Amino acid sequence: MEAEAGALASQAAGTEDAQAEFSRLVEAHWRSAYRFAYRLTGNPEEAADLVQEAAEEAFRAFSRFRPGTRFDRWWLRILYNSFVDRTRRQRRQSYVPLDDLSGDMRVTASWADPEAALEQQLDGPVQRALDALPPEFRAVVVLVDLEGLSYEDAARVLRCPPGTVRSRLHRGRLALREWLRGYVDALRRGELG
Repeated sequence: MEAEAGALASQAAGTEDAQAEFSRLVEAHWRSAYRFAYRLTGNPEEAADLVQEAAEEAFRAFSRFRPGTRFDRWWLRILYNSFVDRTRRQRRQSYVPLDDLSGDMRVTASWADPEAALEQQLDGPVQRALDALPPEFRAVVVLVDLEGLSYEDAARVLRCPPGTVRSRLHRGRLALREWLRGYVDALRRGELG
């Protein structure tokens, strides 16, 4: 009986340690996860919900996290999988019509954290062009070009080969370049603020 009580107390202490470690890791990587979720969803409320959902899922799976590996990459993979699952559940993919990309050229600030807005803000047309990409291209562009992950790290997050990351990144960049050509030309001519 005493051995059982000792084992339960040890297990409870281990659980508290795991919870504290998980909380520390989530806090350290929350902003990066939010930026990724925001770029995937294009909506601050949906991004916050997605990050929260991924954090809950990661907490349930934390016992499978391998110490010594990168927590942020592991959590971003869970976040991306949650995003894909959410998209599948909705049974529809909503893309921004390309005609809308030439609309409002103002810079938008729809971040939950004002400091992050100054640090990572994209203007309206660029965000709308990013939103128009299919989710698998958008995820690669965000991870590599905006978050600075290597091809290998992005491949681990997305669970695909690095060659697939390169291919999706190339196709995503080509689409963005084409969609934003008029906007970039207007910026170069000084027609936009």
